[in-house]
Amino acid sequence: MSFWNFSDRISIKVNSRLTLKKSQVGFIQRFLKERLKKSMKPIRKEVSWKFLDEFRGKVFDSTWPTLPQVLHISQIRFPDRPCFVDFEGVAGAKNSLTYTQVWNKVVELSNWFIANGVKKGDRVAVSGKNSPEWATVYFAAMNAGAIIVPIDYALHENEIENLLKASKPVMLFVDEEKYEVFSKRKKGVKIYSLSPKYEKLYVYNLKTEKKVKLPEVSEKDTAAILFTSGTTGIPKGVVLTHENLVSDCFIAQQNLIILETDVFYALLPVHHAYTMQAAMICPVSCGASIVFGKSMAVSRLMKELKEGGITLMLGVPLLYNKLYSGILKGVAAKGKAVSLLIKFIMNLSYFVKIVFKKNIGHFLLKSVLEAANLTTIRVAICGGGPLASSVFKGFNAMGIDFIQGYGLTETSPIVALNPLEHFKIESVGQDFSPWEEVKIINPNEEGIGEIVIKGPMVMKGYYNMPDETKAVFTEDGYFKTGDLGWMDSEHYIMLSGRAKNVIVTDGGKNVYPEEIEDSFQLYYDVEQIMVRSYIMDAEHKSEGIESLIYPSDDMLARLGVERKDSVTSDAVFAELKAIVDKVNKTLQPYARISKITVLQEPLEMTTTKKVKRNLLNVKNTEKAPAKKTAKSAAKKTTAKPAAEKKTVAVKKTVKASAKTEVKKAPSKTAAKAASKPASKTQSKAPAKTAAKTQTKTAAKKAPAEKTKKTKK
Repeated sequence: MSFWNFSDRISIKVNSRLTLKKSQVGFIQRFLKERLKKSMKPIRKEVSWKFLDEFRGKVFDSTWPTLPQVLHISQIRFPDRPCFVDFEGVAGAKNSLTYTQVWNKVVELSNWFIANGVKKGDRVAVSGKNSPEWATVYFAAMNAGAIIVPIDYALHENEIENLLKASKPVMLFVDEEKYEVFSKRKKGVKIYSLSPKYEKLYVYNLKTEKKVKLPEVSEKDTAAILFTSGTTGIPKGVVLTHENLVSDCFIAQQNLIILETDVFYALLPVHHAYTMQAAMICPVSCGASIVFGKSMAVSRLMKELKEGGITLMLGVPLLYNKLYSGILKGVAAKGKAVSLLIKFIMNLSYFVKIVFKKNIGHFLLKSVLEAANLTTIRVAICGGGPLASSVFKGFNAMGIDFIQGYGLTETSPIVALNPLEHFKIESVGQDFSPWEEVKIINPNEEGIGEIVIKGPMVMKGYYNMPDETKAVFTEDGYFKTGDLGWMDSEHYIMLSGRAKNVIVTDGGKNVYPEEIEDSFQLYYDVEQIMVRSYIMDAEHKSEGIESLIYPSDDMLARLGVERKDSVTSDAVFAELKAIVDKVNKTLQPYARISKITVLQEPLEMTTTKKVKRNLLNVKNTEKAPAKKTAKSAAKKTTAKPAAEKKTVAVKKTVKASAKTEVKKAPSKTAAKAASKPASKTQSKAPAKTAAKTQTKTAAKKAPAEKTKKTKK
């Protein structure tokens, strides 16, 4: 039966109910009669920061205000609007602070900082779960002229100590979970609490009666140092100025209109540049509210989505994949007929949205969204990693404007964003020209090259690392992202691969292979090791961590195994797996190895005994080593992340070519079909290497991945 021949009413039940009436059919028909839009219209008639002119000369005198001045301006504009919100009241009750209340707390704390010896340029560190207290420390430190140093609260104590040693803060604010540990330090940084449990040192109780004078702070002064690596080695801190963060905040809003009535959900860790900018600085800039989420537990997530009235949600692929999967399971539970009808309506909704720029999904699938507490969501933004196109399309089809962005910590971090009015599913976003410059350097014959960026959002440099800073800039001042891609005529960026070794998990976490490799230094049975990514789930493009290990001669001798038999030996694999299990216990969950590959021949190394990582990748790209699959050990293991089944590879010596082969840009006619949104698959290394040297797999559970044999 044709969709248009439905009579008076069709009703189906999805979770609670989904009702499609004749009036709704007419609603769709009216949209389908509208003319196609022939060209994209600018989403703004003037720049998003035009209103700042009213405060120039009163609150600030430069091109851009500082971050505390941004907060102050919003306090003047929206004094009684809710600013910081959480659900930490009695029995999970909602707490809310207005912009005036937040500003008063920031001023009180910044005065206390000055009265207690904090000077301009001093560092103040903060490490804890998302909270209004965390954000208060953030703005107050800057208001006192200090530099904020946000630290990942999930790091181990020794890793945090390493970052404290590098940044040398005068104060550290921590949650109650870490307070006992750090408060025992006899000297060094002073410890204060983000939790009211420690009343005397609780951030909201730190006040002074002294009259103090706040220092002059300009847009060119350093606002924050964000550490992106080196938690166990030499830390690399990204130095961002007030101009970097504030300019990026307003320039990004050229591609996304934020309303003062919006409610942002700061669910991802706020120490991360992505959440810090998009879920804290951006909403503060225009008087919106921020709900601080502390946990991804389903019950808490659903409560905060519903009671918080969230309108703008930020997430990473892992979060959105789980949400979308839950919705589909709920629909499937109602039977095949319901599933087919919902699928039809979603396809129709997506078609109407793409062709006629009308959002009918939110109207037709209201009951589906109600079941997931997503009815208030106006926009959902994904960043921090690749997202499956099916999930992207699914959310848009359900009526949620779902877009993706692109950026790096070094660029404050947003440099591209898909505008709602003209998004391209194959792109990670449109750049912000003319307020920034993005170009492709050293392109190959298909136009793919390294993405470089110049603009006010680009970092000042790496903290106390002049050589490393110089290395990431071109001679004409462009920041080298290390990402490979191409751009179309409308300045939309398409990513083709990654030039860096960094692995981005589907949870948006950065994994640094060298740090994992260093953890094996004291395990002498491991002669050589190289860590890289592999594709665990082809559909969702999720990456796992693989270790390529060359066992030592001593271990083989002890086990009585010949080198030629090492790749198929259960005893060798069991020994290596035991070592990997031990190392995994010292790593963050997202950085744990889930696959082991045993090598028969050693990896080529430099004179300083470092693996020639790029050379190995070239070989694996051009000619994959032959592989065999051996049976896993008979005994079951309860150790967590190490692979239960092993992949073995016989490494062959292959002459490296001068260039690393990268994914070719699609032809103009096939661009949309071939490109993947926000896909950061490795071109030089992990993803491609994994695809050719190890598996054709869609294993959804990393530890039990199966590998097909490849021909020699």
